[in-house]
Amino acid sequence: MSLDNGKILDLLYQTIVGRKGADPDKSYTAKLFTRGLPKISQKVGEEAVETVIAALAQSPAEVASESADLFYHLLVLWAEVGVTPAQVWAELAKRQGMSGIDEKKSRKK
Repeated sequence: MSLDNGKILDLLYQTIVGRKGADPDKSYTAKLFTRGLPKISQKVGEEAVETVIAALAQSPAEVASESADLFYHLLVLWAEVGVTPAQVWAELAKRQGMSGIDEKKSRKK
């Protein structure tokens, strides 16, 4: 089965949301949800650091693996706080074609 790469994160998000309320003894995702936002946030930070370490000292395959872990934990975080991938995609679309410097200047302080 081949998935359009653009849909993989949306499908994973749907799976993650479906794990809310599941048995934490049978689902790592459900276990993260029961541990709450502080633990989920900690995991996102850990995976971000591991991705950076892989980029600095390991192979492209390791960077890809750690990036997948980071995406997964970020999607769990989104689900926990009520952000959908569509909201993030819309924000990225608004920024398309805009200089990163100009985008930062346009943010409300």
